[in-house]
Amino acid sequence: MRVFKTRVFDRWARKTGITDTVLLKAVADIERGLVDADLGNNLFKQRVALPGQGKSGSTRTLLATRFAGELYFLFGFEKTNRDNITQRELGIYQSLASTLVALGNEQIEAALKANELMEVQHEPDD
Repeated sequence: MRVFKTRVFDRWARKTGITDTVLLKAVADIERGLVDADLGNNLFKQRVALPGQGKSGSTRTLLATRFAGELYFLFGFEKTNRDNITQRELGIYQSLASTLVALGNEQIEAALKANELMEVQHEPDD
């Protein structure tokens, strides 16, 4: 499975200290069927732990996937800053999720080249 993050998500993740390694751990949970919430239209919510914290009070991420092929991290928020997304935001992210999961390889490569998407990479061990 190829894993991507949007430019907006990447900015948020760097600000909060969430690394690609942490995101890949969340993906591993998803691959084992441990999904926190199915929000419809290929949109899912998944808890991700902040460095040095557990998942329950940390962050929530929204991601798009069909569970075969690609997974896209779209949005993240800290639980201490907000409880959830609004209904309006839900509709926007569901629409974005449907669009992203329908992308072909050429479209993905163009988005990578334009820095609209970044591929989540395994980070070297220190």
